[in-house]
Amino acid sequence: MKLLFATLATLMAPCAAAAQEVGADLEHFDYGAPVHWFDAQAQGQAVRMAWLDFAAEGVPQRETLVLLHGKNFCAVTWVETARALAAAGYRVIVPDQVGFCKSSKPAGFQYSFAQLASLTRQLLHDAGVERPVLVGHSTGGMLALHYALLWPGGTERLVLVNPLGLSDPIAEGVPYAPLGALLAEEARTDAQSIRAYQQRVYYGGEWRAEYQRWVDMLAGQYASEDGQTVRDAQARLSDMIETQPTAHRLGQIAVPVTLVIGQHDRTAFRGNTAPQGATVSTVPQAAEVAAGRLPNAQLVRMEGLGHSPMVQDPAEFQRVLLEVLAGEP
Repeated sequence: MKLLFATLATLMAPCAAAAQEVGADLEHFDYGAPVHWFDAQAQGQAVRMAWLDFAAEGVPQRETLVLLHGKNFCAVTWVETARALAAAGYRVIVPDQVGFCKSSKPAGFQYSFAQLASLTRQLLHDAGVERPVLVGHSTGGMLALHYALLWPGGTERLVLVNPLGLSDPIAEGVPYAPLGALLAEEARTDAQSIRAYQQRVYYGGEWRAEYQRWVDMLAGQYASEDGQTVRDAQARLSDMIETQPTAHRLGQIAVPVTLVIGQHDRTAFRGNTAPQGATVSTVPQAAEVAAGRLPNAQLVRMEGLGHSPMVQDPAEFQRVLLEVLAGEP
């Protein structure tokens, strides 16, 4: 009887881990805040960006904050932080980038940080924002750096939270993965692989129930009827990340930069594919070097936290971010 129960449990395990479909564009995933839409043309196609807008409460601050999500997260990941910032007097805008989350995923789109930055700038112009403070997490940090390189006069300052792009993985020995290889990897992605990666790399092996929502969000996109559209977009976005680092242009960043770095982050983009003997920088290691290469940089180390401090310890992250914005650390 015990053997039968063990066999049944083994057979049922994949079913228990199966993701609940939420739609390729997160149609069935509630952001808990009103979603606005920005329509534009890019590469001869109509594209649509979802975005959130939180009005400043109380005495308004002069600056408008734009929160940029990472590759494995969405605008909704910023909602708790955005509400805290709005309560402190900031207007806060949070877009979903094209290729991600609730926004368009056009077929055959050539993703680049310049393209995403251009669309973001158009959205902000329509929203009446000309000189934002960009707060970018992970891949959103790369986007913020590219935005500041393209429009230094249209950027107030950068706050980069465990950003990618501060090092060049290919230069450090990571082999280039062509689109076909990336698509093959995406075909194997599911809820179990997403959780395993995030637990190992983002949270230092720790797992708490509140992290599961972000696994369910991503896995639910993959599990949707149009999941192949998501996989194609994700592969193309990975190609963008691996081929467009900002590491070699840090000296050209003309605006102040604050690096907020969870010290337990083990993210080293595609570092698991590097040959034996290659040394691929983790995000905290790259940030230590970048802080010395950026013309006007401040490094804030968050001890005991990993790749996503706004998820792992929201209260502490909000405290640190508000201090950074006030110029207090």
